[in-house]
Amino acid sequence: MRLTWILLLAAPALVAQSLTAPLQLSLKRAVEVAVAPEGSAKIQLADEALKQAQARSAEARAALLPDLEASFNYSSQTVNLAAEGLGSAFKIPIEGFVFPTLVGPFSVADARATAQQSVFDFSAIRRFQASKVGIAASKSDLEASSEQVAAQVARAYLEAVKGDTDVDTAQANVTLSQATLTQAENQKAAGTGTGIEITRAKVQLANDQQRLVSARNARRAAHLQLLRAMGLRLDTDLELTDKLQYVPVDAVTLETARAQALKERPDYQAQQQKESNARLSASATTLERLPTVAASANYGTIGPGLNNAIPTYTYGISVRVPVFDGGRRDARRVESDSEYRAEKVRTTDMKEQIELDVRLALDSLTSATEEVQVAKDGLDLSESELTQARRRYDGGVANSLEVTDAQTRLERARDNQTDALYNYNLARIDLAQAMGKVRSMVQ
Repeated sequence: MRLTWILLLAAPALVAQSLTAPLQLSLKRAVEVAVAPEGSAKIQLADEALKQAQARSAEARAALLPDLEASFNYSSQTVNLAAEGLGSAFKIPIEGFVFPTLVGPFSVADARATAQQSVFDFSAIRRFQASKVGIAASKSDLEASSEQVAAQVARAYLEAVKGDTDVDTAQANVTLSQATLTQAENQKAAGTGTGIEITRAKVQLANDQQRLVSARNARRAAHLQLLRAMGLRLDTDLELTDKLQYVPVDAVTLETARAQALKERPDYQAQQQKESNARLSASATTLERLPTVAASANYGTIGPGLNNAIPTYTYGISVRVPVFDGGRRDARRVESDSEYRAEKVRTTDMKEQIELDVRLALDSLTSATEEVQVAKDGLDLSESELTQARRRYDGGVANSLEVTDAQTRLERARDNQTDALYNYNLARIDLAQAMGKVRSMVQ
């Protein structure tokens, strides 16, 4: 019992501590949060669009189902026969009889059930078929939105990781500049250095400290962009668990990548379904020229009251043949045909855009792969150069200018490596998005 009270009293402090701790976030987890139903606003809007398409399909199906109604009417009324033209025309020449002007009051009670059913309406059938294709298109749109959000979050996460790497690199440069300054001060104290060498080292340290401040600000901006893309609170502290690294990609040919993109990309599937929806809608408009057949029936009781009412009924079939509506039907047909042709153009244009996306992504990935190797070689050479320059400076066979130049080239090589890894991973994301595989890539 005592332990329970201790845990209850300590719980608020533990919760407060967990709230202030940074949120550890991997790329996989960031994408999962963003594509969740309550995540990104784009996902929520696509989900609502799907619900609207399902509602429109239900409306289209209702035109093919029976329409049943039940009603009960009760009225007590009087009638002015003179107002109906009966007061003077129907006077009966009987002594002592006067044709009444006012009849009533009398009561009418009518309890009735009515049913209507469409028997023959090809236009309504075709619209229902189009609505089902519309649902499939909305589902593909939802998948496409998830893929786009995943790509957006992956790029934002990569930018945030680059920000972390830039801060680490800037901090390493500051540490190196501090060591160089200490070395210059030691050389001057030993009588083998000069004051200009100390000044030069301080200038380099000040420049590196300024770059560190700028890198920290850029990292904060990148973290905010990532939080916004995920739909999280902007005051959340993040700790990214993934780092910039080189992950080889399986070789893929242009033909294979293009074929997989046309098969897998949900936005292309959605566009094909929108084209089918427009084709069926245009057909439904054309079929409005055909006759329609409907059946109707009603049954109920009517009388002065419920106790003395008698049953009555009506049933029948109606046939409607469109003859002339002022050209409205022809105008709708022209409009729907134009919409269908427009969707066909969009489908063709998207197919060509997919091929362009795949080609550009493959070229970028090839170039980025070579860039990573060149940057690695440059970094190794720069580190070796700085080591030799500092050794020569310690031996008194070189001055600090040689060390500063080597240090500057090392800092540039570090930046080149960061940029190369960033471009390589960005090319991986671009290729995955072009092929419709972003979510599977981050798993």
